[in-house]
Amino acid sequence: MKQSAAFTRSLRWAWAGVRAAVRRERNMKIHLVFTAAVTAAGLLFGISKTEWLVCLIFFALVLGAELMNTAVESAVDLISPEKHPLAKLAKDAAAGAVLVCAFFAAVAGCLIFVPHIWALFVS
Repeated sequence: MKQSAAFTRSLRWAWAGVRAAVRRERNMKIHLVFTAAVTAAGLLFGISKTEWLVCLIFFALVLGAELMNTAVESAVDLISPEKHPLAKLAKDAAAGAVLVCAFFAAVAGCLIFVPHIWALFVS
């Protein structure tokens, strides 16, 4: 019983972190809009299970990276409220991780969806 209560409490805290990031972070909202748009496009075009798997992996990577970026930025702001080159590096690197994930998600999205879009014009 004790372990399941601790696990449930951990899940609540994790979900609170996700909700806080969605409420406070503009980029998290943007990523969620793109996630919804890609999901709608996937349903519209009837993408394959493999294509869905790729989309889901990139959804998790981008959203997870954005959550980590939020955590790094918050921790750095708490520890170093004044400007410091190492604080800047930590924040820039965390933001860069999100950028890399989002870039490759966009490339994968193009590889998945451009042929479906192209087929609308060719047929």
